[in-house]
Amino acid sequence: MSAADGIFCPPVPVNEPVRGYAPGSPERASIEAQLERMGQETWSLPNVVAGEHRETGNTVDVVEPHNHSNVIGRLHRATDSDIQDAFEAAAAAKKDWANASWEDRAAVFLKAAELLQGPWRDEMNASTMLGQSKTVHQAEIDAACELIDFWRYNVTFAKQILEEQPQSTSQIWNRSDHRPLE
Repeated sequence: MSAADGIFCPPVPVNEPVRGYAPGSPERASIEAQLERMGQETWSLPNVVAGEHRETGNTVDVVEPHNHSNVIGRLHRATDSDIQDAFEAAAAAKKDWANASWEDRAAVFLKAAELLQGPWRDEMNASTMLGQSKTVHQAEIDAACELIDFWRYNVTFAKQILEEQPQSTSQIWNRSDHRPLE
């Protein structure tokens, strides 16, 4: 067993409630303020390789689809070296991720869902609205709620897959272990 012996049960997932964003509501005021802040900024969109932000200087403007005159970001085009380094970083990270217990990997997804449900929700929805010309209701469903549900439900589905074990006859204990493809 792992360093934390035990059989862990993740929280039972439920669909994330869709916020209404009614005029005058706190969530409406919050998303409007976030849209105002983000719509006035021009974000640098670097390549991130193994945690390192790489700004190449070779950029392309990212504009609102519904307002082409508003540049909301400058995307740094990746170099051949950035791409190669990203492949190598992903391959290096794969081993540690694959060797982590399923509970530790599940905890990452559950924490991400918790953060998106709370402090990251307005930023995710506002960036979706600005970058994809979505309404607040479309962004709320497509960007926030569906992703929160995806992360939470798939933790439960992974546990169900791991629980599926072959029937054993007396005196023999068969088990199935799920490993990544090599």
